Amino acid sequence: QVQGECPSLWASEMPLTPSGIILGVIFVLLIFSKLCDWHVFHSILLVIEWLFPVPTIDVEMTAAEAQDDGVDSKPSKSTSLKDPMRPGYIQCYDPSTKQRLGEVVAMTTEDVHQLCVKAAEAQISWSKTSFAERRKVLRTIQKYIVHHVEDICRVCSRDSGKPKCDALLGEILTTCEKIRCINANGELWLRPSYRTTGPMMAHKTAYVEYMPLGVLGVIAPWNYPFHNMLNHIISGIFAGNAVVGKVSEHTSWSAEYFGRIVQKALEAHGHDPNLVQTVTGFAEAGAALVDDPLVEKVIFTGSPAVGKLVMKGASKHPKPVILELGGKDAMVFLDDVKFKEVIPWAMRGCFQNCGQNCVGVERLFVYESIHDAFIEAVKPKVASLRQGVPLATCGESGEVDCASMVTEEQIDLIQALIDDAVAKGATVHCGGKRNASLKGQFYEPTLISDITPDMRISQEETFGPVMCVVKVPNDNDDECVRLVNDSPFGLGSSVFSSNQARALAIGRQFRSGMFIVNDFGSNYLVQSLPFGGVKESGFDRFAGIEGLRACCLERSIVIDRIPGIKTTIPPPIDYPMSKNSLGFGEGLIQLFYNESIIGKIKGIFSIIKNS
Repeated sequence: QVQGECPSLWASEMPLTPSGIILGVIFVLLIFSKLCDWHVFHSILLVIEWLFPVPTIDVEMTAAEAQDDGVDSKPSKSTSLKDPMRPGYIQCYDPSTKQRLGEVVAMTTEDVHQLCVKAAEAQISWSKTSFAERRKVLRTIQKYIVHHVEDICRVCSRDSGKPKCDALLGEILTTCEKIRCINANGELWLRPSYRTTGPMMAHKTAYVEYMPLGVLGVIAPWNYPFHNMLNHIISGIFAGNAVVGKVSEHTSWSAEYFGRIVQKALEAHGHDPNLVQTVTGFAEAGAALVDDPLVEKVIFTGSPAVGKLVMKGASKHPKPVILELGGKDAMVFLDDVKFKEVIPWAMRGCFQNCGQNCVGVERLFVYESIHDAFIEAVKPKVASLRQGVPLATCGESGEVDCASMVTEEQIDLIQALIDDAVAKGATVHCGGKRNASLKGQFYEPTLISDITPDMRISQEETFGPVMCVVKVPNDNDDECVRLVNDSPFGLGSSVFSSNQARALAIGRQFRSGMFIVNDFGSNYLVQSLPFGGVKESGFDRFAGIEGLRACCLERSIVIDRIPGIKTTIPPPIDYPMSKNSLGFGEGLIQLFYNESIIGKIKGIFSIIKNS
């Protein structure tokens, strides 16, 4: 070392020993393994991918789609979907103004089949695309959505009568988060899943691969026309499938615009737009989609009665189905809640989308010691909700909290449930009837209490703007659990309390597919979670890793772990089998499954003896 220089940590020679090299290699491999476990390299590749912008698509819009006041027609006396003068078509109306929006084709069985043929042909090339190519298509859809939020909200409002804010929360936000989640995680979720083999097959590698099914058939309800249409398209095409979706006859007008968005995104990247097809029609069209031989799997969201028909139709082939059949979701307020904190959740849970929400709060359980005070506190909130036309049209401002019902039939059902409850002792504090001051399909925001299990409203899905309050006697947690579980449905549930551990302990006893503490609807914004219920709420799941893999053929694969080391059939059990076959087989059983060391040793000798 030269005089005056500072000594260096690296000045001394550090000889590399074999053990040191081995330890270094092991250390590097461990770091690499953990980085893979944390998906660091995948995330880096996504960041690089997203540095390159996707194209901007231009989707033509009609005046009714592009302007709040874009419909010239006068309110109709009837909003019947069928016009005897126009057979073969569905008549479309704005449920809040009763203005006629136009008509769409009521497809026949042959029409549906031809769409399936086109989708199946397009799927052949699409199934060979990379995940990166599929992400580009979804990013293009996402790009269009975020630059046309109000346009999409307007079209949803016009077709289903909801306020624009409800459309933003229930249609736009959920769809954007679905795309973000699938783009970020979908490739990881669909990578081969390696499985343990056990000692007898230790020389083998086993895994499950997730292959496209082909054509998915989707039947969507009317409450969220944009999200219900895009939801399964996102996961379906990312998994390599084609998607043929039937929209509800009650919200078919908007489907043309929403379909153009998806098809333009596919075209922008050079893919066949026939990959995604939209079916419009009545029950015949839905039955045709379920029954079509080109459809490999059916995803249905709707009522239990129709869900059972879907199962029956799919059983002819047979083909698998996913059923989401609604709910009677419970929200529970324990005795330690603060009204200022929980009343906004009760309001949003009951009146979001005018109560037309599969995970809407249909039963609000309030502990007895706070029940009366809660009713007094929430009553003015419900009574002050502004109701009316959700768009700035027909002389209205569009500034409303609660808009219209999608169907006349639902108004009749809600009234029947309210009348039955009142006849059996329930108390209506406000609302409880159709809003006669408005011309459209409006039911007044309603607060009803003194609900008992024998009332229809306690057991049947209301699907409307009704806050249905049930008193939990004596603040008893066990009784609360019993009341919540006394329902034919089991989709979602929630408990509010200042004690999270207590809330979780109660909620874990609920028979429901989903549960939240001190929140409402947040499970659906965590798109990595599966969505679905039990009992009359259906079975199987969409969303999350389970939902994405449900769009796939799960295929089990076994290969040789080490080249040159293969499985051979031992002579004793090869055809023609020898007299030693049973002894040889029993030796294998003793070796691999006898817990006794002596038994295993005996098994080895038996194998040797009978070989």
